[in-house]
Amino acid sequence: MSSAPGGTVLANPPELSPRAFQKIRKLVYDTAGIDLREGKETLVSARLGKRLRQFGYRSYDQYIDHVTADTSGESLIALIDVLTTNYTSFLREPAHFEFLKSQILPAIAKRSRIKVWCAAAATGEEPYSLAFALFEALGTEAATRCRILATDISTTALAKARAGIYPAQRFNEVPKEWLPKYLLRGHGESQGFYRIKPEVARIVEFRRLNLIEEFDPGSVFPLISCRNVMIYFDKPTQEKIVNRMAMFLESGAYFFVGHSESLNGIQHPFQFVRPAIYRKP
Repeated sequence: MSSAPGGTVLANPPELSPRAFQKIRKLVYDTAGIDLREGKETLVSARLGKRLRQFGYRSYDQYIDHVTADTSGESLIALIDVLTTNYTSFLREPAHFEFLKSQILPAIAKRSRIKVWCAAAATGEEPYSLAFALFEALGTEAATRCRILATDISTTALAKARAGIYPAQRFNEVPKEWLPKYLLRGHGESQGFYRIKPEVARIVEFRRLNLIEEFDPGSVFPLISCRNVMIYFDKPTQEKIVNRMAMFLESGAYFFVGHSESLNGIQHPFQFVRPAIYRKP
């Protein structure tokens, strides 16, 4: 990552002015669709202030100039990483996994190829949870018959996801009998950590994707999981993304959002099934 001019570590970051906040707000909205609503100034100041202190920027304007001048795009990605939470966990929102087990997988279990899309993969816990569910339903055949496309805007999060190494406490909600089936226990310096087994990790393809840009995942899916990312977008952006994703769902396929989210207030082609679960007619 490029360092700021001088590289001086500042004791305190400069004040975030209303003008600087609006510049940051426009930058992240135009490039990532993230809607930093009025009232988010404290959050922006707290999170970006650490970067200003670390790299010695003496003003937010200087930092923004550095981000926009970085033709590699890495500084912009780092800015987005800092402002988005990337909170996730294994088997988060278990009602979705129960629905997958009881309703979706029985209908597609005989297919020779099963491919699903996790559109907000973060650090990997969700797509690996989907992989566990597929192995539970199909046994070792999942290794050859199933693929999970896992996308996220954050290169930092995707790097952690590809590594597939997590502290043991991250698996507290995972059934104990799954641990030896799908994980390798760390020893020595890796004590207290688990790694996703290679045969499980191989069915997950991680790819960087900015959802507000044109995209083509190269397939249609019986399930797209796009959970806990809509909260970052305003209604027009949500509508644009949801309708584009609908193009990549089979007829009768399912669309998951987070349980704190809904598709109320936007035009879309889906039928409501139950909270956070929709179906394409």
